[in-house]
Amino acid sequence: MNWREPQVYAVKHSNSQIRAASRSGGIFTAISDVVLENDGVIYGCVLTEDFEAIHIRATATEDRNRMRGSKYIQSNMGDVFQSVKTDLDDGKQVLFSGTSCQVAGLKGFLRKEYDNLICVDIVCHGVPSPRVWKEYLKWQEERNGKKIKSVDFRNKKDHGWAAHVESLYFDDETRVDSKVFKTLFYRHAILRPCCYKCPYKQIMHPGDISIADYWGIDKAAPGFNDNKGVSLVLINNDTGRKFFDAACENIEYRECDIKDSMQMSFIKPYARPDNRDNFWSDFNKAPFTHIAKKYGDFGLKNDILNVLRNIKKKLVR
Repeated sequence: MNWREPQVYAVKHSNSQIRAASRSGGIFTAISDVVLENDGVIYGCVLTEDFEAIHIRATATEDRNRMRGSKYIQSNMGDVFQSVKTDLDDGKQVLFSGTSCQVAGLKGFLRKEYDNLICVDIVCHGVPSPRVWKEYLKWQEERNGKKIKSVDFRNKKDHGWAAHVESLYFDDETRVDSKVFKTLFYRHAILRPCCYKCPYKQIMHPGDISIADYWGIDKAAPGFNDNKGVSLVLINNDTGRKFFDAACENIEYRECDIKDSMQMSFIKPYARPDNRDNFWSDFNKAPFTHIAKKYGDFGLKNDILNVLRNIKKKLVR
């Protein structure tokens, strides 16, 4: 049973290489290592070779490591819930990670509490459409005349943790950095309709532990941020506390106040944009270049406008 309020921590993995390979501070690796060391099973989201997000089962670090990093598209669950139940009934220790609605969905499917289950939910901004993602990748391949080999939704290595730049790596070893999909994502028109009414946009979540990027870290824990990634960790109950304690030997952490850690996702869902219907009408009939320019700030004209906006902001300050 969850507490009335979470215990809040800022966390960085002690291993710099693990933190570099993680999207924020590496807390998922630290907690899931505890489960793997107990011969347990990890369930989480990975990208396939076709750049589709799916949930998989992992019993080894190689497959678990594929779960690191953000995937800003909806994950296909397949038969994962049934597989989780089978492992739990077989007495295996299981860690399930996913968005809050996926964690709530799993618990609804199981219909009873399991002492050998720990759920880690990712604090979610909203879930974008896989259709838009696929069309975006197709557009990037066509305009560059190359095949995409791999993608990084947020390239922390080259741009720092605080930046949000997607990097596309091509088969000729070149790379393109872009903010088009990121811009579409943060303008919210590509989110699933149910995300605008999400019941989990609050401080308490259905997971035993909730994790997120620690935006606002400089206020919550001055001096802890090095722009290499910090995880915000909410411990929601005794199960979460037990696993966090077990992971402590591999992390650096500071206890924080929830009041200094508030994000929009702890308050309310993002509103349905007024232009959402227009976006989807355009998406279904116009070439993606039109979408990128009109909604994704793509092109020289938008580059100039963004420079002018930034100058204006600095002058106002």
